[in-house]
Amino acid sequence: MCDAGADKRLLIVPALFDEANRMRRLSVEVMRRLERAGIDSFLVDMPGTNESLQRLETQGCEDWRDAIGAAARHFGTAHVLGIRGGCLFTPTDLTRWHYAPAKGPAILRQMIRARILASREAGTEETSDGLMKIGQAEGIELVGYGLGADFIEAFQSLKPAADAAIHQIGQDTIGGSGLWLRAEPGESREQADALAAVLAIGLQA
Repeated sequence: MCDAGADKRLLIVPALFDEANRMRRLSVEVMRRLERAGIDSFLVDMPGTNESLQRLETQGCEDWRDAIGAAARHFGTAHVLGIRGGCLFTPTDLTRWHYAPAKGPAILRQMIRARILASREAGTEETSDGLMKIGQAEGIELVGYGLGADFIEAFQSLKPAADAAIHQIGQDTIGGSGLWLRAEPGESREQADALAAVLAIGLQA
């Protein structure tokens, strides 16, 4: 959180699950650059993740959406940046930037694929269809994240909004390859500079 009482205030909805770990350093570096430009920013934890005291297994997609809206009201932000899967939960009543938005089904497939590979190394065979059926019926743990059946059911159909008013930020604008593609968390000063510059220009306009 960078809160100096500035007029310009930005809520950041992070990438989700494993991608959140890979993108967190970039998010923080962007916040530091925005602070130097006189812009306050707030990186929220989704309920049930990181420092949240709630249980992830009890969360639904609407719970996450409501929590983000409550955070925007609490911090008095009129602007929001969604990163990857975070774009699925940006409040519609705020001015929105979407950086490399990801679809819910694609995120689930990636998590299921990781579980299948880990299970195979442990000598257990699982399939995508089988895991999805389990998830929809009773919930499931994927790469260390326990997801409830209601969450799975709703999340598998979520897609980023295609509203023409949303400011889309593609990776070609930022340069380099997306940090979410790396096997381990990483950072890039150049990408942080580029993303912060896009946001600062938009917020100061």
